[in-house]
Amino acid sequence: MTRQSSESGGFSAKVSRFGLWCAVLCVVTAVIATFLPLDVPDGYTAAHAARLQWLTENRDAFVAAWVNQIVAMFSLSGLFLALCWRGRLKGPLRALMAAGAVAMATMAFVIPKFIAIWTIPLLANAEATGGTGAAMAAVLLPLLNVSVPFSLYTSFDYMGFWLYALFAVLMMKPLYGSGRSSKLIAILVGLFGIGFHGAFACLLLGVIQAPDIEISFGLSFIPLLLLILILAVTFWRDLNHAPNDLRSDV
Repeated sequence: MTRQSSESGGFSAKVSRFGLWCAVLCVVTAVIATFLPLDVPDGYTAAHAARLQWLTENRDAFVAAWVNQIVAMFSLSGLFLALCWRGRLKGPLRALMAAGAVAMATMAFVIPKFIAIWTIPLLANAEATGGTGAAMAAVLLPLLNVSVPFSLYTSFDYMGFWLYALFAVLMMKPLYGSGRSSKLIAILVGLFGIGFHGAFACLLLGVIQAPDIEISFGLSFIPLLLLILILAVTFWRDLNHAPNDLRSDV
């Protein structure tokens, strides 16, 4: 084994370990998310007064839920970057472009999620107490509604998901290999990318209305749930099959 191939194999082992931990974090944060509220119940139809009261009474749980979402987002981005490395040999340019899309998606997600843990609680407190900036808070809070799919807040979120879907479209072909797991990974990635873009096209054509956006786009995320579990097993298996000297360097 040449030094160059040894270094490449060592880095691949590190990427596999990184991908494994990202997959584990995705699962853990998904479980935690079931116990933390992201918004007032029936957030899409809830009145502004009800949301304001709920945000005031559940501030800590709301912030914790969105901190958990930040961890989940970084974990999923890391998992996608590991997939870019995995498919680099079959499509180096596609992998580079896909990695760029993941990086931009991460930034798109950071903006609204930071707003959720910083700006929204402060705005809710200002409006509820009638303190300084209460009038501005009354205007901004509806714009930053985390449940209405056409609010300024959710627009950033969906832009991030679109960039994730762009990554998926770019990488589904390079990820397709001869092994069963590689084929399944590529198919699941492709289903997510094509499904999201299909829902996006339906939205632009007026087939999907605002109340149906969350459900319609949510269907395209189902392949990701299975993909995360499969990638956890795949990266764990890659680590076990790596030479002992490479694993010891990780």
